[in-house]
Amino acid sequence: MAKIFSVVTKPVVLRVVDPVARALLRAGVSPDVVTVLGTVGVVAAAVGLATRGHLVIAAVVITACALTDMLDGAMARARGTSSRFGALLDSTMDRIADGAIFACLAYWFAVTPQPRQHALLAATLICLIAGQVVSYVKARAEGLGLDANVGIAERTERLLIIGLGGLAWGLKIPYALDVALWLLAVLSVVTVGQRMVHVYHRARASS
Repeated sequence: MAKIFSVVTKPVVLRVVDPVARALLRAGVSPDVVTVLGTVGVVAAAVGLATRGHLVIAAVVITACALTDMLDGAMARARGTSSRFGALLDSTMDRIADGAIFACLAYWFAVTPQPRQHALLAATLICLIAGQVVSYVKARAEGLGLDANVGIAERTERLLIIGLGGLAWGLKIPYALDVALWLLAVLSVVTVGQRMVHVYHRARASS
């Protein structure tokens, strides 16, 4: 769970998510199915809506689908078991969903003439690449027996920032999307640096 928002939001969200998780388990639904369906929903919203500039409804649908990231975890906890494949599937689906969001947003900026088009496209591409690297550094570090669970902007922060930017853009707030994208781009790059520095010190300490 992300660090900036989890302290406030996690207990509230779990009170809603946990009963739903238990109900799905009783119905015979597996956490892996929920993981895949959530990703399918995100990708469909990104491809069908974000590529056409319907950012408000895209943000709403993507946020709803992204909540499955909490739901599948709650289901695994309620069941009392987890699997290594489930963890791999969850991480893989997260990367696909995040890539789809920013790739489709970049496509919209690339093909739709508008003010500050090239700057918005550049910021989106930075977000796309840096966001994937943030996750890769953590996964690679853990594969080497180190931890990299640090950083100012993890996945939840990234989704919240871009979601709020899309909603504000839909409300015609000037430069809202520009600010959101460039803020996210900077925070994502900073997070990559934080994780690299953290792993460097961990590696030196263990050598």
